[in-house]
Amino acid sequence: MQNQPHSQLKQQKLPNQRWLIHPEQPETAKKLARNLQISPLIAQSLINRDISTIEEAQAFLNPESIKLPSPIQEFPDLEIALNLLQTTISQKQKIAICGDYDADGMTSTALLLRSLQHLGAKVDYAIPSRMQEGYGINERIIEEFYQEGVSLILTVDNGISAYQPIARARELSLNVIITDHHDIPPNLPPANAILNPKLISKTSPYHSVAGVGVAYILAVSLAKRLDKLSGLRNLLLELFTLGTIADLAPLTGVNRRWVKQGLQLLPHSQLAGVRALIQVSDIKAQEQGNLKETKKQKSLKPDDIGFRLGPRINAVGRIADPQIVIELLTTDDTELAAIRAKQCQEINQTRQELCAEIEHQAIAWCEESQINFEQERVLVVVQPGWHHGVIGIVASRLVERYGVPVFIGSYEQEQEPGTDLARSPGMMLASSSRISTIRGSARGIPEFHVFEGLQFCDDLLEKYGGHKAAGGFSLPGENLDKFRSRLSEFAHQCLEIHHLKPLITIDAEAEFKELNFDLYHQIDLLHPCGIENKSPIFWTSNVRVAEQKIVGSEHIKLTLIKSEIIKAIAWRWGDYFRLPPLVDITYKLRKNTFNGETSIELELVGIRLPQKVSGNQNSSNLPQTTEFYYSDRLYTCSIYQIGETQELRIKNNRGEVLAIKQGKKFGLLGKSRNDAKKIDVSQPHFFHLIKAAMNALKLRE
Repeated sequence: MQNQPHSQLKQQKLPNQRWLIHPEQPETAKKLARNLQISPLIAQSLINRDISTIEEAQAFLNPESIKLPSPIQEFPDLEIALNLLQTTISQKQKIAICGDYDADGMTSTALLLRSLQHLGAKVDYAIPSRMQEGYGINERIIEEFYQEGVSLILTVDNGISAYQPIARARELSLNVIITDHHDIPPNLPPANAILNPKLISKTSPYHSVAGVGVAYILAVSLAKRLDKLSGLRNLLLELFTLGTIADLAPLTGVNRRWVKQGLQLLPHSQLAGVRALIQVSDIKAQEQGNLKETKKQKSLKPDDIGFRLGPRINAVGRIADPQIVIELLTTDDTELAAIRAKQCQEINQTRQELCAEIEHQAIAWCEESQINFEQERVLVVVQPGWHHGVIGIVASRLVERYGVPVFIGSYEQEQEPGTDLARSPGMMLASSSRISTIRGSARGIPEFHVFEGLQFCDDLLEKYGGHKAAGGFSLPGENLDKFRSRLSEFAHQCLEIHHLKPLITIDAEAEFKELNFDLYHQIDLLHPCGIENKSPIFWTSNVRVAEQKIVGSEHIKLTLIKSEIIKAIAWRWGDYFRLPPLVDITYKLRKNTFNGETSIELELVGIRLPQKVSGNQNSSNLPQTTEFYYSDRLYTCSIYQIGETQELRIKNNRGEVLAIKQGKKFGLLGKSRNDAKKIDVSQPHFFHLIKAAMNALKLRE
């Protein structure tokens, strides 16, 4: 063993997680696997989705085989909305769309603009300023529409909580159709028609649609009535798919059916802006087969939208002008589309930098504050100078890190007219006396309902909205302490201590020999995967970490061994480097292409110390062997009982063994005892090597 520079030992830590492993149903899984000719792992994944019969499985795997009810039968106000739109278009009166600045709202706005223009309507749109006005239609917009001679206002992805603005519109004799999907407030606005899936039966296949889904249903229904659907549906389906996945809508019901169709349209998009966005995002469509693999066609995957296209669209609404995205998605000009797509790319890079900076500051604040999450059960973090447009993303990351609901906000500052906080994301408030309002975003965990939590604080808030998983809010700065206390009170009503860890739901245990291209392609049968239909997560026990290194700034690249060797990536796990040498892992499968070679690798989502001992490791007659890293080199160590004395043996990758008996200053180093040299183990290198070995053995116990 050669002397190496002294390396400061770090305390090993692992992600704070709770694992929920679905119980195995081997007989049902075998039956499904045999009849559908699929892997038992995929069959178990279907069972975990409450699909246990051949008929249910066939319907799930082929959603287009299900007969859908007419939307008019499901949405009580749809007939009223269609009549209003038809009359307004025929009389050549003005229609104005009020959208939202997130991906759902912007794709909804573009979808209705395209469809209404196609149907001959006189139509324009407005989106409120995220920085100056916040979410949803407001009275300023209503007054402007009135001054412009608008006859009918159409909200998309907002409006359900805008009682006063809608009441003002009705006072001005403006017709209003609300299309929204957010949770229902106690008092509905006095609109002419309200289309919201939260107002229909939970058993309806339309119940899970996002704002863009409501817009799509309205647009298609109107085009059918006017007999002008030809050439329009596929364009709208592409926009529906973008908005639905980017908004994290459940991929169940009609969402699953229509998104599956849309993902197959997007590689050959008819929309110039979508083609340009796919190009700047460097997305390559992949082949997908049907159940019997008899035909293949190119298709995007939900992750292509969720992690590539969606963030580029969302970034614009967060920190720039939503008009960029509306033009991108409504233009047929290839050159303009390329310009707007490039802008989306550049704005998203800025958004990533802002998120990283704020996340770092938020984590530092949390660590310094030493919050007792078991006592608080919710995290409320508010700081000056944070950009309102990106704090929702940071909230999601803090939920992943701490496992509690997160309410994150920043102070608004009184400003001179024309100034915009969006242009100065790093500025700090000069004087606390100028703080007027806190604006923030919230993200929840499965057992915590964000919107109900905000309702619990109703008297402390100026404005709020959202649904179970996420929300937005504003409140006077002086109410912050009461807000934090009230949220903690609500959290204690619904959260137990064991809930306060990020939850990983696992489909089945797998061995490395099962993780191949055949299984990877069978996972396509479950697509589109996303919210409420997540991509399968498998787990494997007692995996040896043979190699690990940091890639990028915060990811870990690994080589794992358990009878077979497989590569893995752990995104944003830099804080946990180095991982222990023997672990249980949870993961998704991913395809990786490097230097022209394609292989299956793992995307780690969870890790823990082994919970069960495999093979002969449980034998009391054999020493326990453990692997560990020291100064970037892999060693194995074990403790042998020699008479009444214990001996620690450390072996390197060249076969050299360092043997040290308990309490002795000198040890033996060599490939055998016959040629071993006597070594002073109090020397710094050997002392710290021994300390690392003992620490590894302690962790393995």
